[in-house]
Amino acid sequence: MVNTNKWLAAGVLCAAAAGAQAQVNQIKVWAAACANCHGTDGRAEPGAIALAGQSKNDLLQKLMDFKAGKRPATIMHQLAKGYTDEQLADIAGYFAAQKK
Repeated sequence: MVNTNKWLAAGVLCAAAAGAQAQVNQIKVWAAACANCHGTDGRAEPGAIALAGQSKNDLLQKLMDFKAGKRPATIMHQLAKGYTDEQLADIAGYFAAQKK
């Protein structure tokens, strides 16, 4: 019985790790959509807005403002509306974790 519980616990931990990795991969896919304007991993070319290393809270606030139409934009308001608030928070966290 003890060995069964150990294997069950190990299986649960492996499944949780696989689920966490899948979530990280999904966030990277969402963030990759930003690369056209903001550069790979948010490191923009001169003249564009870099996202890498910005505060998660600041990025999230900007994204939420775009989504709500409170911040002027040409396309960001449309893009932001395609994500849930939780997804936008994940994206903001991803860029905040990147080195400038």
